[in-house]
Amino acid sequence: MPAIPRITGRDAVRAFERAGFTVARISGSHHILKKEGCPNRLSIPVHAGETVGTGLLKSQIEAAGLTIEQFLELL
Repeated sequence: MPAIPRITGRDAVRAFERAGFTVARISGSHHILKKEGCPNRLSIPVHAGETVGTGLLKSQIEAAGLTIEQFLELL
């Protein structure tokens, strides 16, 4: 299994958008993403110049129904 990448919140949001998610709203610095037919919402913190923690990113990838390999292809 490949390692979880160290990416910014903005890059994570773009990758999830390529997977079919859309930004439903922005609450403070968190982008809330939804996808039609997916019961889970994703909450990605977008702070300028800071990376998303690997544990949080892994849980969001799993909640999106993706594998790490699939997510890496979306980057």
